[in-house]
Amino acid sequence: MQLSSAAAAILGQLTQLVEQLRDNDLLKPSRALSNSTIGQHLRHTLEFFICLEEGYTKGLVNYDRRNHDKLIETDKFIALGTIQRIIDFVNRQQQDQPLQLEVGYHPTSEESVIIETNYFRELTYNIEHAVHHMAIMKIGINEVAPYISLPADFGIAVSTLRYHQKQSMATSRP
Repeated sequence: MQLSSAAAAILGQLTQLVEQLRDNDLLKPSRALSNSTIGQHLRHTLEFFICLEEGYTKGLVNYDRRNHDKLIETDKFIALGTIQRIIDFVNRQQQDQPLQLEVGYHPTSEESVIIETNYFRELTYNIEHAVHHMAIMKIGINEVAPYISLPADFGIAVSTLRYHQKQSMATSRP
């Protein structure tokens, strides 16, 4: 299925990143990222997938109730194991299913709203969210771990890749 493949590909790119990172570079604050770390952005990205995984079985997804697990952002092996578990989950879920999304946007209240959604919609959101954070991570990687070799499409939306390809083909025509 296209969504599962896309999610697995993005998570595979994150695996390649983490495998190349030196332990201390996962924790090194980046000035370009307002002193956040690659590990923090990685954890944040993965925890959205974890929320979807947990919500899939419960029927209710809430991205605000993430664990903020410091081990995912500080331990390469925990991060790699988490990524693999998420890939396995995504690959197993080939059927859509109705879900509810619980969100709250009031800054001083725990009050939330329930919105009808489904697994495929939330997986799509997670893919887009991951690409966005990968683009941010790429900025930090260039600062704190310039030795890392990233794929050319790391942190770039597929629609942008297609657009650039069309532009390139249009300018190369005689």
